Amino acid sequence: QVQLVESGGGLVQAGGSLRLSCAASGLTFGSYATGWYRQAPGKQRELVARISTSSKSMYVDSLLKGRFTISRENAKNTVYLQMNSLKPEDTAVYYCTVGRVWGNVDYWGQGTQVTVSS
Repeated sequence: QVQLVESGGGLVQAGGSLRLSCAASGLTFGSYATGWYRQAPGKQRELVARISTSSKSMYVDSLLKGRFTISRENAKNTVYLQMNSLKPEDTAVYYCTVGRVWGNVDYWGQGTQVTVSS
């Protein structure tokens, strides 16, 4: 079955950096667009970033551009989210996703907690 396993979350001070990884299995990874969502306590889940199968197309939330970068390595079945200059408001559970169609989500990871202290 399809599995998406996120890693790299944790506790970091404001201004610090984290790189999240998501390892996929059970699917032809290179055939899926991938993305990251996040959900903060008491808030709705929101799209953070998305990347196409070949990395030619990328989307990053306008408020996060310049701090967050998405990338992927199809040979490793892995997608990354580099987060720099982290702020307390970035605190959330971050979820990896894949979808056969850009904009769709077919599978979700279990999530990884990111906590940014002030």
